[in-house]
Formats: sequence, structure tokens, C-alpha cells
Amino acid sequence: MASFDIVSKVDPQIMDNAINVARKEIMNRYDFRDTKGSLEYDKKNNMVNISMENEMRVQHTEDVLIGKMVKQGLDATALDFSKEAYQSGAMVKKDIKVKAGIEKDTSKKIMKIIKDSKLKVSAAMMDETIRVTGKKIDDLQQVIAVLRSNSEEIGMPLQYVNMKS
Repeated sequence: MASFDIVSKVDPQIMDNAINVARKEIMNRYDFRDTKGSLEYDKKNNMVNISMENEMRVQHTEDVLIGKMVKQGLDATALDFSKEAYQSGAMVKKDIKVKAGIEKDTSKKIMKIIKDSKLKVSAAMMDETIRVTGKKIDDLQQVIAVLRSNSEEIGMPLQYVNMKS
């Protein structure tokens, strides 16, 4: 039986590099001159912390960060922008969670997409990964193609690892 695993993870070192490059660009940009803000990556909690003087600079910092992530080869959908920025003294802060692992509701969507494709494969949830098994590698490759075509519906970056035949 051939199988592979579906995971969603972000390499912390590449993410740290993207944060550092974004921080350097922000320090050199004219519209951020004399800013007291910061852009930090908390590897332990898997969070990006932005602290700027106003909402506009927070938004521009997010845009710079997304651009640098794409240049580093990371998918920007790995960031969860659902939390609003909040005022903390003279600074506006925003905590952005970096998605790691596949949540239950997302894994249910993925399983439904696989089942609706009517391919002769079976999918099983294992913690934060999904294992897909089938008799033929061609069926597994078709599953990957189906998931890539439905990536917008899934809403998070997926990686396909441990391909075994």
C-alpha cells in the first residue's frame, strides 16, 4: 500500500529570516523613520508581535512581512490575522499567530474533499496530520492535485510528506 502524510507547518528558521529581513526594510524605509516600533518573532509560542505608533504603520508592517515571507518561499496564509490590533499605552500592538498543524475543522474539510473526489484512497486523521493510503501512487498524486486545486477552500498551506510506495 502506498501512502503519504498531509501536514501544515512553517520552518521556524525561514520564518525568522523573513522577520529579520522585514525588520531591516522597516528600519530603512522613509515612511518609518524615527519609529519606536518593533517586529518580533516568538518561536516558543509561534507568534509574530508587531508594535507600532499607529494602525497605519501596523498595516504597512504586515504588508512588508507578507512580501518578505513570499520571497522566502513561505505561504502567507500561514499567518492568522483574525485578532485585531489593540492599544497599549502610546503604542498599537498586534499579535499574529503562525498556524502550525491541521486543526480539526480544517482536517474535516480536507477529508470531505478527498472523499468527494471518488478516488480509491482512504484518509485517516492522526493528531495534526492526515495519512492518505491507496493501492496506486497515481491515485495519491491525483489526491494531491485535487487538494492543490481546492487550496483556497482549505485556507492554509499544506505539505505532502512521507510518500511511500
